[in-house]
Amino acid sequence: MQTTKEVVCKQEPGIIIPVVNFSKCEGKADCVPVCPENVFEIRRIAAEDYKQLGLLAQLKQRVHGMKVAYTPNADACRSCGLCVKACPEKAITLRRST
Repeated sequence: MQTTKEVVCKQEPGIIIPVVNFSKCEGKADCVPVCPENVFEIRRIAAEDYKQLGLLAQLKQRVHGMKVAYTPNADACRSCGLCVKACPEKAITLRRST
């Protein structure tokens, strides 16, 4: 695991944000410890997010405990990319904030 001192951030906070694909995320929390900005939290998928998933993704969520990564502090993201590299499901992407 890298520490904040070893991370080279590419942007000022809030320009780039992480986006989690709930169809892929299994809530394994690999993103949580690597993020130097504490952007992520793992919690039960919200009912409205669950309803947006297809049938296979809903089944996958049930198998994996209905937990996913949310980004309550997305505006703190500095685009280091550690979360993208750490995610075993490749469920996280970085995109420009709107």
